[in-house]
Amino acid sequence: MLSIKSSLAKLFAKNIRKSILKWSKAPVKTQDKVFQKLIKDAAHTQFGIDHDFKSIKTYQDFIERVPIRDYEDLKPYVDRVVAGEEDILWKGKPLYFAKTSGTTSGAKYIPLTKESMPTHVEAARNAILMYIAETGNSKFVDGKMIFLQGSPILKEQNGIQLGRLSGIVAHYVPKYLQKNRMPSWETNCIEDWETKVEAIVEETLSEDMTVISGIPSWVQMYFEKLQQRTGKKVGDIFKNFNLFIFGGVNYEPYRAKFENLIGRKVDSIELYPASEGFFAFQDSQQEKGMLLQLNSGMFYEFIEANTFFDAAPKRLSIADVEIGVNYVIIISTNAGLWAYNIGDTIQFTSTKPYRVIVSGRIKHFISAFGEHVIGKEVEQALQEATLEASTRISEFTVAPQINPKSGLPYHEWFIEFENEPEDISDLAKRIDTALQQQNSYYYDLIVGKVLQPLKITTIQKNGFQNYMKSIGKLGGQNKIPRLSNDRKIADALYTQKLTK
Repeated sequence: MLSIKSSLAKLFAKNIRKSILKWSKAPVKTQDKVFQKLIKDAAHTQFGIDHDFKSIKTYQDFIERVPIRDYEDLKPYVDRVVAGEEDILWKGKPLYFAKTSGTTSGAKYIPLTKESMPTHVEAARNAILMYIAETGNSKFVDGKMIFLQGSPILKEQNGIQLGRLSGIVAHYVPKYLQKNRMPSWETNCIEDWETKVEAIVEETLSEDMTVISGIPSWVQMYFEKLQQRTGKKVGDIFKNFNLFIFGGVNYEPYRAKFENLIGRKVDSIELYPASEGFFAFQDSQQEKGMLLQLNSGMFYEFIEANTFFDAAPKRLSIADVEIGVNYVIIISTNAGLWAYNIGDTIQFTSTKPYRVIVSGRIKHFISAFGEHVIGKEVEQALQEATLEASTRISEFTVAPQINPKSGLPYHEWFIEFENEPEDISDLAKRIDTALQQQNSYYYDLIVGKVLQPLKITTIQKNGFQNYMKSIGKLGGQNKIPRLSNDRKIADALYTQKLTK
């Protein structure tokens, strides 16, 4: 028999599903409303004045007045907001800055406003409610839920709170979930990731965990420590654990490893959150992709990835996109980001409704020889090859080897195995074949003897964790890039003697 809480969750889920279906069935109209409101609300800001928002009536007007920017381009405005000035990018001051580590700009300060903050919380909530509405499974709301995240400790700077996004969101957990939520506030505040995971293991071992959430690589670390402590599968420790919620990276390369650690299959929900906005979540267990949040104060533009670095690439609205094309995603938001390149590439899996998968990063690709290999392709190739070879991987990254000691250049795959295959050279052939089937440029380079087939370099157990620790990025929202167009990571793995 369902508890009152579980019954109410079902009713709530039904109502939320109705409202989501309403806007998702009118995507172009929904986005136009968002666009018009953003322009109107920001017309009196410094950015709005500088770009003549008052005269913007159409999307074409916006394209003509507002160029595509990345963080470095927007930084002069952001610096003024950080200094405490009001009405610069958005009305008044932001409530928070989500502080992230940028690769070119040092620390990035991404604004979160009173208008944008609720959309982060609602999207995470709605992902769970859509799962309940579809499956009818709501019993998990009575158990304990864990969200592996950054520290919720915030600092103040010029009247604006400063912290990591996951730490900021921790302040917005609904009251009805607070009794169920793990870990404790004190444990969540531990900064050192390894110490934090040990404390989380201690706190959760005797609890009835039903939902576990986090970036797969860091949840994996938690699961491994649980197993080391007890000698049991995670599914035997937590008998009612049946829902894994994740974001940040593709789960598929981890799925086999997770099912082995858990001891059985569990349902999963994929999220697409970022400091800049909560863009999408998996709304169906049956359909591929995540529902793009068209009604959350964000206006989307898309640029075909293979034209992105052209002098004047064509900008598209939601009405003009096609399934299966690799797009750079551009956003304008009620947090004051305008025609902003977040650096991600996506592909649409459906346009009724608009669902997406994250295909990679526009800067994280390999094209040292013109092959244009993206994250989605290497992940799919690895997934296909490891299924056939009955092996499981813990983590991996890929880099070009432009100047080998002998022979043609090649792609070097650094793989940390959970269980090594009997024949690594055979696995390399399988991956290479799968990659050639997906990427015609790569196929042509192999057939044309410009590249030799890929080679695998094995990484020691916990090698990637040790690498991330060495650069101060262990845990939290940090993740190893799947692809590099240089050998910075590759050289560090060799220098630190993390290869076998």
